[in-house]
Amino acid sequence: MKQLVRAGLGLCLLAGVTAPASAEPIGFFQVEGVTYDSAIPTPEEVFGFEIGERPVRHSQMVDYLRQLAELSDRIDVETIGYSHEHRPILFFTITSPDNHANLDEIRETHLERRLGEAEADAAPMPIWLNYGVHGAESAGMDAAIPLLYHYAAADDEAVAETLDEAVLLVTAIFNPDGHTRRIDHVNTFWGYTNVSDPDHAQHDLWTKARTNHYWFDLNRQWLLLTQPEPQAWIRKWHEWKPMVSADFHEMGTDSPFYFHPGEPARMNPLIPDTARELTLGIAQHHVEWLDSEARLYTSEQGFDNFYIGKGSTYPQVNGSLGILFEIGAARGGEIESERGLVSHADNVRTHFRTSLTTVQGSLAQREAITDFQRGFFEDVAQLARQDSARAYVFSAPGDASRAARFIELLRQHDIAVNTLARDVEVDGRTYAAADSFVVDLNQAQYRMIRGLFDRLTEFEENIFYDVSGWTLPLAYDLDYAPLGGQFSANLVGDAATGAMAPAVPPRASYGYVFSWTDSLAPRALYSVLDAGLFARVATEPFEAQTTDGTLEFARGSVFVPLARQDMGGADIHELVRSITDDTGIRVHAVTSGFTPTSGADFGAADVFRTVERPEVLVLFDDGLASYDAGEVWWTLDYRMRVPVTLRQKDDLGGLDWSRYTHMVLVGGNAALSESATGRVNQWITEQGGTLIATRQGALWAQSAILGLEAGEDGDAEAGESGEAVPDETRPERLDFADMGVRDAEHIIGGALFETDIDITNPIGYGLSDRQLAVNRNMTATLTRPEGDPYAVVSEYTDAPLLSGYASDRRIGEIAGTPAVVARRHGQGSVVLIADNPVFRGTYAGSERVLTNAIFLSGLLDRPFGDYEE
Repeated sequence: MKQLVRAGLGLCLLAGVTAPASAEPIGFFQVEGVTYDSAIPTPEEVFGFEIGERPVRHSQMVDYLRQLAELSDRIDVETIGYSHEHRPILFFTITSPDNHANLDEIRETHLERRLGEAEADAAPMPIWLNYGVHGAESAGMDAAIPLLYHYAAADDEAVAETLDEAVLLVTAIFNPDGHTRRIDHVNTFWGYTNVSDPDHAQHDLWTKARTNHYWFDLNRQWLLLTQPEPQAWIRKWHEWKPMVSADFHEMGTDSPFYFHPGEPARMNPLIPDTARELTLGIAQHHVEWLDSEARLYTSEQGFDNFYIGKGSTYPQVNGSLGILFEIGAARGGEIESERGLVSHADNVRTHFRTSLTTVQGSLAQREAITDFQRGFFEDVAQLARQDSARAYVFSAPGDASRAARFIELLRQHDIAVNTLARDVEVDGRTYAAADSFVVDLNQAQYRMIRGLFDRLTEFEENIFYDVSGWTLPLAYDLDYAPLGGQFSANLVGDAATGAMAPAVPPRASYGYVFSWTDSLAPRALYSVLDAGLFARVATEPFEAQTTDGTLEFARGSVFVPLARQDMGGADIHELVRSITDDTGIRVHAVTSGFTPTSGADFGAADVFRTVERPEVLVLFDDGLASYDAGEVWWTLDYRMRVPVTLRQKDDLGGLDWSRYTHMVLVGGNAALSESATGRVNQWITEQGGTLIATRQGALWAQSAILGLEAGEDGDAEAGESGEAVPDETRPERLDFADMGVRDAEHIIGGALFETDIDITNPIGYGLSDRQLAVNRNMTATLTRPEGDPYAVVSEYTDAPLLSGYASDRRIGEIAGTPAVVARRHGQGSVVLIADNPVFRGTYAGSERVLTNAIFLSGLLDRPFGDYEE
């Protein structure tokens, strides 16, 4: 053991006050028959309370686990990243002292072994354990405490042998911000006596504490990687590429214990069947322990392995086994359920003990799992050679930021991506070497590439635990195509890094101009406006004379003049320099106000229109979808650096409405009160405000604000009352057992739909073509306004399904309906968006609809012509 530095008690128990019944001493967690070193402090010795008595604060947990690493020569700890609120994400490596001395060599040997370049028994078995990706799921977080204590203090030959044969990789606090939110809530309602009543406020914390700072579900981030927490842990995961990955969660209180392999019929086709068989073998070790205590459990019901962006499924398309654990939540500490009293301490113990059985079961199948991983990558080489696609080419013309963002995503998934060495034409589209990239399928991450690029629209079953389609090139609005027979080695250029070298223009004599096509142009424009400068946006294409020669610019391009500004030319140039450093976008120095484009000189008021700095109000809570609100908040605040005022939906009284230019109303129960509706309508019509409403918010706004009738799903007409219904027209009678599949038949499980968007409309500025993929996960549709042929900015195409599941009926109902409606309303504007344009912070294409609605809604005009049929 490392030199002992004994910590004092973190808290002193009040004399005469006994711990609540839900608290358990360390003996409750210690494994029977194992002797524990008394020199290693127990959790209650350091915390001053037993597990289950009260929640363990983030700082307490961090300090204690770090102390265990300091005291034990079996444990090392490193900080692999920080959350948005700058809390550390701790990563522990647990193995024998001898293995620690050769850890880098062990890791390299394992990586070689998986590719068949080292012997099967050449290195210990790396096993990954996730704790606490959802902040509300307390047992999923706290189970790391007895686990690390066990491996630090257990003086046992079997434990020593386990650590000789395995390297345990533990992320103890996946979601420190959500974890802290849960602790604050539980402590707010903590008492010296347990209140197990489910209606007690202490137990009501599920949604708010589940997510990270921006209300993202981090367990959906393994694929998308927009948040700092998954970016940190995915680096470590690919650094090791473990053989088994276990993920510990909580679910509804009344639910029994669950563990994978999951629903047999809901397996992603990229996952080999052998993975399920081996996971079932590990499950027998959980069963043995659970049966010994006569516990209720299930292992093949409710949870699937289809969406590859979850913590238990992502490993399975990367050559690992993924195992999900779920247990009925105790929430505040102890809660009544239909299966009896559920306690936090018992849940922690269950997750701890099944962590041990995961390790035991993995080692028991070590040879078979090693063969599986080696075979996985051997198969990859063969599959890649047989795949007719051969390679993918992609580009984001005019938007280097979007391309760089996608390249970085690929690299985070350990996918090699290269520049395109020469121009190539595919399906009538030319991919220019200057801004295109190529992904060769013949690499170890073949299945992962397929998982990102494939477009699936046919499924064995139509029930999905999560989204059914996630084709990421579509989400990023990339031009892309398989190269097939056109692929050859001479198309592959240098490795692409995604890095953008900022190019600062020389000091301008007249002004500066930058294109709106770059994803970060809204961030650049806000920086200009926030500095007190005024800027003008082009409503027509134009040419400009610059220090780089005469250049063409599209609609939406931003012109920042030197004239009539309160800032001098030197200071404006310094601002431009800081903008290029921050965003990487290309800013050009304009040399003359005269443009080669007739009628489009920079002083032309009908071509270049001034925009104002947005002041954005985003509503949340009170029935609104927290994920939707958080994704809007993150997009504006983090991505675009636009300040956002957050306000609860049902608390709009007392606002200074004159302060705000834009209000965002997302999906969920979006209806405002009658008085609030009137005030919002007045703010739009009389004060020129812009309402941006998405999903159910758009459905409410089209009726309550614009007065349009919402469409309703048609139902088959029933027979007349009292009349016998002929057999051939009698409503179909179905078996109860088919209810789940039938209920899901017309649900859209997060599919990608194609829209046609007017890129001459300010809401479409910056997009390179009219085809835009959007994420759709609802069935209701917007109504087409009458008498205004310009109001429908975007509509679903006649065959809109691109990737994912939707029934033929739903496809037919959605085809040709509005996706985005934008129109003047009094002095202001209303923008209705049928879907969430920033779903999970990943849809870099439709994100543009939101940012344009924020910055360019003032450019919308009201038609005055006669458009009646």
